[in-house]
Amino acid sequence: MPDQFIDQPNPPPQDSQLPDSVLQLVVPQENGFLSDKDRRVMRKFRRAADYLAAAMIFLKDNALMQDSLKPEHIKPRLLGHWGTCPGLNLVYAHINRLLSVHAGLRSMFIVGPGHGAPAILACLWLEESLGYFYPSYTVSPSGLNRLVTGFSTPGGFPSHVSAEVPGSIHEGGELGYALSVAFGAVFDKPDIVAVCVIGDGEAETGPTAAAWHGHKYLDPAESGAVLPILHVNGFKISERTLFGCMDDKETVCFFSGLGYQTRFVEDLENIDDDMASAMEWAISEIKNIQNAARGGNPIIKPRWPVIVMRTPKGWGCPARLGDKYIEGSFHSHQVPLPGAREDSTQLELLEEWLKSYKIEELIDSHDGTLDADITSVIPKDNERRIGQVPEAYKGYRHLDLPNWMDFAAESNGKDVSGMQSIGKFLAKTIENNKSTFRIFSPDELESNKLNTVFNVTGRNFQVDQFSQAKGGRVIEILSEHTCQGFMQGYILTGRAAVFPSYESFLGIVHTMMVQYSKFNKMGQETNWRGPLSSINYIETSTWTRQEHNGFSHQNPSFIGAVLGLKPTYSRVYFPPDANCLLSTIHHCLGSKNYVNLIVASKHPTPIYLSPEDSEAHCQAGATVWKFASTDEGINPDVVLCGVGTETTFEVVSAAAILRKRVPELRVRVVNVTDLMVLGSDHPHSLDEAGFESLFTKDRSVIINYHGYANDVKGLLFGRKNMERVTVEGYREEGTTTSPFDMMLRNNVSRYHVAVHAIRRGSLHNKVTAVHQELVSRLMHEVEQTKQYIYEHGEDPEGCYDAPRLS
Repeated sequence: MPDQFIDQPNPPPQDSQLPDSVLQLVVPQENGFLSDKDRRVMRKFRRAADYLAAAMIFLKDNALMQDSLKPEHIKPRLLGHWGTCPGLNLVYAHINRLLSVHAGLRSMFIVGPGHGAPAILACLWLEESLGYFYPSYTVSPSGLNRLVTGFSTPGGFPSHVSAEVPGSIHEGGELGYALSVAFGAVFDKPDIVAVCVIGDGEAETGPTAAAWHGHKYLDPAESGAVLPILHVNGFKISERTLFGCMDDKETVCFFSGLGYQTRFVEDLENIDDDMASAMEWAISEIKNIQNAARGGNPIIKPRWPVIVMRTPKGWGCPARLGDKYIEGSFHSHQVPLPGAREDSTQLELLEEWLKSYKIEELIDSHDGTLDADITSVIPKDNERRIGQVPEAYKGYRHLDLPNWMDFAAESNGKDVSGMQSIGKFLAKTIENNKSTFRIFSPDELESNKLNTVFNVTGRNFQVDQFSQAKGGRVIEILSEHTCQGFMQGYILTGRAAVFPSYESFLGIVHTMMVQYSKFNKMGQETNWRGPLSSINYIETSTWTRQEHNGFSHQNPSFIGAVLGLKPTYSRVYFPPDANCLLSTIHHCLGSKNYVNLIVASKHPTPIYLSPEDSEAHCQAGATVWKFASTDEGINPDVVLCGVGTETTFEVVSAAAILRKRVPELRVRVVNVTDLMVLGSDHPHSLDEAGFESLFTKDRSVIINYHGYANDVKGLLFGRKNMERVTVEGYREEGTTTSPFDMMLRNNVSRYHVAVHAIRRGSLHNKVTAVHQELVSRLMHEVEQTKQYIYEHGEDPEGCYDAPRLS
């Protein structure tokens, strides 16, 4: 788009054709709300925070502008985002005012425009939370100098809100998730109001679009509240925003349909009165909703408050640079004066801008003392300060987990659904942990066979008459993004959760999972954040049994996404039966700081191991299955390894075929349940002696793997003599077909495993003389089986006990 169309300050939105009666839904503005003293306090706090935020972006010296500004005072690399900072400082100041006025109120601040870190760091420094966690950032001349000159430099704070920032539970920069994280944070926290700023650019994302519905999963009797503030400053990086082009009527209709009542904050001349009255109104509305619910008379479909805050982009910076607008345009999104170090005109503008805040009136240059008005609005109780809210950093309470063996099955020839087994375990976990454990599921709990939990709980869906105000521990919304955001907020404030999903659609939250892992990694590298419950995914309805839904539902790529994380924080498990799945889920729910991925079948499968053997197998991560091997696996000619429920079933079946048809071929069967044991540089990796004890030193190894073969090949890289290993896995082949045809299409069937075993085993065994005949016969059976499936529309009898479609 040519610059002349967008290189303008924020224009007023064009009026829509909606009737004026729509605006009756808008809460009226109220100016003159504050006393003269309160107004003065708010302005001083914002002035100081705005100055510090701007100084952090530009200055490497002369932090309080005591000298005339020179090029050498400017950082060589200007990083940071000014455009959102004044708005964030306005909100921060008024949260502090609320906390000062309402003695029982506790709040968290979730920052959607995460690149507004200069604003948040400035406010944290003013309230002394930064110095509380980082002694080099105290309110002092040296702390101020470090704050300003160290921002976005090596060794300093990053340019976005991150885990190193006190009070934060949301990684800034990847937009769309702040609102869902805010809702997750207040579940089961009845005394917290999470104030969440959503930028009008972020508000264009799909995850945010779904997250606006989060209040419909919030029971006001047992949980806190979220106050969303949509910050409309009109521009993204270089384009106008959707909300910036919507007038009052359109905006009110939008939020009214979502179940909110709207209040605009936009009177720049009286902005503190405008914001103070809006936030008081919002808190009053929240209390009314909560009091009704906690008094036993919940409001049916309450209309929660939302604030739409309109301020200019880059509010307060120079209005123009030459013929270009800066304030109120996209040019202030990041660094408003990017050439200040080299361009004397920009340097002069920067000096004039920074001096306009009169910082010398607010911060004493000799001892760093803050103006008394600024400190007066900061809560006296440290734990009520935004940067020191305990939930944001003190870690989690251990779950009271039941004994998983109480739910185990015996190996009696009957097939058992692993997901149904853990459903019983999770039901008991819910009973034992009524306010610290939840299940977040994208509308697939019944399909994924976890419906047993509904014997002890319901769904927490507040706009449905049958589940409202029932304290349900299951949240189902058909948005993986929203489930992920809810779960992140819940876990990062000290609780535990599990996220079961169809395998093919977990990839939707790939980048969210990675961002969470990065946040967790950096958080654990601070010396003040406590440990967190692991984030737990159960990947089921896998490609091996999604033959009825077709090719679109056949995708194990999320496994590779977890494998790509830093090994210290990632775990991937493939329990082969129900007992191993029970042992694994028990372990994962008791673990700390990991991203745990469990890949499990929901369909009935054989029980291979007793409860005791399952526990030993899961602790080891991989063992020899003597019952399926020749002479208990001693001196094998070939090693067959299964990783995954159905792929292991095919390995065991292949071993049975070989024992019957080629009894002279010595076969060892190995099962891997902890995928990471195969790697060479993971904390769970087998050492070389342990690896050889399972896979021998020199025999061929056939690995039948559930996911993409390259997952395993990457893990094995660096181990010795790996040319002897053959890996078969999902080949991106599928359609609507039968279960066994999926095995055939992807070369992981028992026949394919047996063929590999004969070919590779013949290198060490006399079957060499007949191996071509055996191979030909098996491949002929493959073709016969395919033909039968295509003619009859089902697998041959005995091939599988075909599961009922669901």
